[in-house]
Amino acid sequence: MDYFEYRGGRLFAENALVADIAQEVGTPAYIYSERTLHEHYDKITHAFKALDPLVCYSVKSCSNLSILRLLAEAGAGFDIVSGGELFRVLKAGGPPDRCFFAGVGKTSDELRYALDEGVFMFNIESEAEFENIDHIAREMGLQPRCALRINPDVDPDTHQHTATGKREAKFGVDIDRAEAVFRKYHQAPAARLVGAHLHIGSPVRDPRAYVEAVGKVLPLLARLNSDGIEIDTVDVGGGYAASYDSSEFTAIEDYAEAIVPLLKNTGLKVVLEPGRVISANAGILVGRVQYIKTGGGRSFAVLDTGMHHLIRPPLYDAFHFAWPAEPGEEMTPPVRTEQPPLQGLQKYDVVGPICESGDFLAKDRPLPPLKRGDLLAVFGAGAYGMAMASNYNSQPRPVEVLVSQDTFRIIRRRETYDDLIRGEE
Repeated sequence: MDYFEYRGGRLFAENALVADIAQEVGTPAYIYSERTLHEHYDKITHAFKALDPLVCYSVKSCSNLSILRLLAEAGAGFDIVSGGELFRVLKAGGPPDRCFFAGVGKTSDELRYALDEGVFMFNIESEAEFENIDHIAREMGLQPRCALRINPDVDPDTHQHTATGKREAKFGVDIDRAEAVFRKYHQAPAARLVGAHLHIGSPVRDPRAYVEAVGKVLPLLARLNSDGIEIDTVDVGGGYAASYDSSEFTAIEDYAEAIVPLLKNTGLKVVLEPGRVISANAGILVGRVQYIKTGGGRSFAVLDTGMHHLIRPPLYDAFHFAWPAEPGEEMTPPVRTEQPPLQGLQKYDVVGPICESGDFLAKDRPLPPLKRGDLLAVFGAGAYGMAMASNYNSQPRPVEVLVSQDTFRIIRRRETYDDLIRGEE
């Protein structure tokens, strides 16, 4: 799952003591495990190796330059959704010809930038977008490869804010119109529409949703190819679930077992877009208890971190396991679940300093008795944590730290008050 574990009642990131890291860099802090990132990426490439896929890490999940550089060195491609993400990948040494450029609202400037850099493929979300990229490519004398994003109208059984493959989604083209789009544009003057892209949502815990989606699209691609409209690439998206609760676990091998047989003998180039399954469990968010208060029959643990650093709990009703970094051996959690089987726990609402009632990381959560100054680790925070962090209430964003075995280094310094007004003066 990851390399964050309790030893002798103290939390370690690989072989570095989390309390020591917090003492040196302060809190709040994002702490990432290099070994976990490597291992999760390697598991994906091994599980899907029969397809020889292009594995494009989803930059939006965690976009720190050091993490992108680590994955680029491991051989990863990159799923990008903006010109800014392309800029990050290039700064990290990622090759543009291993970048798949998705996103529903690419501007003409972003398209020109990506065309200049020579990205591998553009994901097309609408007829209007294809016409725009074709027009720009003609002006530049280029012939970019494009894939049409198809909504197969599959329910991935995930939160409504992250279900993207339904017919009514803002993304892509519904499957009933997709064939007509391919036929209309397959002989466009410049842009080449030679791929299909699926991304049904995230996190998707049941591999059968991918089977249903791919099963709907493959007959369409076969019809097109039989009519001389060559489709040579299929991007089956990402969305593979990370294990936020150790009682709910889908191994990456389970997804591969379902998907590989469908695509193995098709002759299609296969692209994957894993994000959270690589980075989520590779990071924790560590905050310090500022106050304990009671009222209205509830107890509150007020931290120096909250929704501005991890918005998933209020935005997606997401569960993140949270536990003290130094609970002692008798309170070491045997599993990461909402109700760990331990005696002597107390229920807290774990909240932050933001002036919103929605500023919480956990509600009514059984925890060891807490006091002011305790460190609390929020697990599974490596994806859509810092990447979605904000300066709301003029709060500086946290420091980011990367651990490698028993050493650690700052990979993004903590913001200062001066950073808050940079660009305004």
